[in-house]
Amino acid sequence: MNKKIHVAVLFGGKSGEHEVSLHSAASVIQAMDPSSFEVLPILINRDGGWESGKKALPALDGKMEPEQLENLEKRVSAQNALPAASGRSFPSLNREDVDAVFPVLHGTFGEDGTIQGLLEIADIPYVGAGVMASAVGMDKVMMKKIFAQEGLPQGAFTHYFRSRIERDVDGVVREIEEVFGYPCFVKPANLGSSVGISKAKDRSGLAEALSLAARYDRKIIVEEFIQAREVEVAILGNESPEASVPGEIVSSGDFYDYRAKYVDGISEMRIPVDLPQETAEKIRRLAIRAFQAIDGTGLARVDFFFREKDGQVLINEINTMPGFTPYSMYANLWEHSGISYPELVTRLIDLAMERYEEKRKSTTAYELK
Repeated sequence: MNKKIHVAVLFGGKSGEHEVSLHSAASVIQAMDPSSFEVLPILINRDGGWESGKKALPALDGKMEPEQLENLEKRVSAQNALPAASGRSFPSLNREDVDAVFPVLHGTFGEDGTIQGLLEIADIPYVGAGVMASAVGMDKVMMKKIFAQEGLPQGAFTHYFRSRIERDVDGVVREIEEVFGYPCFVKPANLGSSVGISKAKDRSGLAEALSLAARYDRKIIVEEFIQAREVEVAILGNESPEASVPGEIVSSGDFYDYRAKYVDGISEMRIPVDLPQETAEKIRRLAIRAFQAIDGTGLARVDFFFREKDGQVLINEINTMPGFTPYSMYANLWEHSGISYPELVTRLIDLAMERYEEKRKSTTAYELK
């Protein structure tokens, strides 16, 4: 009988995307075959406290079917050998207790390299991008600078720090008007799920947008408005990544903001997208280039603009831990590419193990001869 793989699923987090993470984690846990996996749920509360085992399960109430949550509680209760944590203490994770960690964390303090660094120090395999790729994928300014260095086509952008906005918002507004005009997009540089993003259409709206973005981050990015279709591609793999078929988001709102993504429920996904085959293949190639440019591993979703008037493809951003429910774009893209959601979860855990074994080939000691 094969030994079950023990996977710690890490979710929640100190982020504006806390609630999104709970939904993603519930889906991941439900997709793990109990005959192959043992699951240790670990919650990071909004205030940074940690709960593991049965104490983490109340956060998933309403995110899973009651029967499934009850079965999970029974499975977790039977794992007497696995560690527990409560409050400010970390769970005592080690390779004897946990084979891999699935950090289903979106946004700051989860998708930005911080948790990845902790897991590197703990010497535990984990799903997804490493420290550097996670940090670059979260910081939109650094991401776009790397894309520029790699020659990837993208729209114009600039950035400001919160201290400058607080000191001279009128001057910042004037500079943006001169460079971009209206409309333009204002975003926190280090956040996802469209939290804190605004489409500024006039001077007062721009000042409000800068103030809103500055609530979430010290670094604010401003981007030109691009009238285009929004096309997305899912990436799976490590050093030889694969790209899914492209899909398109048709937003229910003025743009694909948090409400359009998670509240209204009427934005439309079109998979596969209706594009010329040559354009679809170009987008897939660019997605892989973007993934490799940041040294991505495991998974990512790469977002593009397709401008029909001139056929131009522009990269928007890469997301190293995209929304991960069966209804999210990432999972849907792979479903239409021939990989089911449970298979996707298993593949990602396998890729985490593969990446860990590859890193173990590197020595950490140097002997002077």
